[in-house]
Amino acid sequence: MSPTTALPTFRIQADTAVAAALPPPAAAVTLDSPAREVMTDLTRVRAATTTPGTSLDLAELQMIHQGVRMLFVASELPAIQGLVTSTDLRGDKAMRLVHERGARRDELSVADVMTPLAELDAIDFEALLHASVGNLVTTLRRLGRRHLLVVQAPTATTPRRVRGVVSSTQIERQLGQRVEVDEIASSFAEIERALI
Repeated sequence: MSPTTALPTFRIQADTAVAAALPPPAAAVTLDSPAREVMTDLTRVRAATTTPGTSLDLAELQMIHQGVRMLFVASELPAIQGLVTSTDLRGDKAMRLVHERGARRDELSVADVMTPLAELDAIDFEALLHASVGNLVTTLRRLGRRHLLVVQAPTATTPRRVRGVVSSTQIERQLGQRVEVDEIASSFAEIERALI
């Protein structure tokens, strides 16, 4: 075809959808593999976000459409206020608030069930660079968490930032086996809520 030939065009049908970006297939790993191989690097993958005022149902739809089980919560990016997981949206916390407030589930927002930034567990990016997948699995089990944030120290050109996310689901996918993590309370507030 000559470079001066125009391509044929057509009108788009009403039921046409936008293609969803799929992450490249994750390489298989072992417990001895470098930890970085299972980290979702937020300098390469856009962080999935929502706002504190988002309804639980809309947040769940956002997770489904983006193919994730966790959203960062932010009023104004790049600063984040916390995160919300699929478990938070459908779990005990939401049901307890419905009961305590005498409210309906559709009256709750992400702010009601999210985990605030100050309660999130993180590891240093530099430490992750020298760790194995096995070290991450041990850390997740010790903390009783299914997600772990990776924080990078500030540099001359970037502020302190969440550089990545480690997820037991991602590790399971790449490891090809289940990673058992027994979720445990990590604060007096969580223990108190569990006892009520």
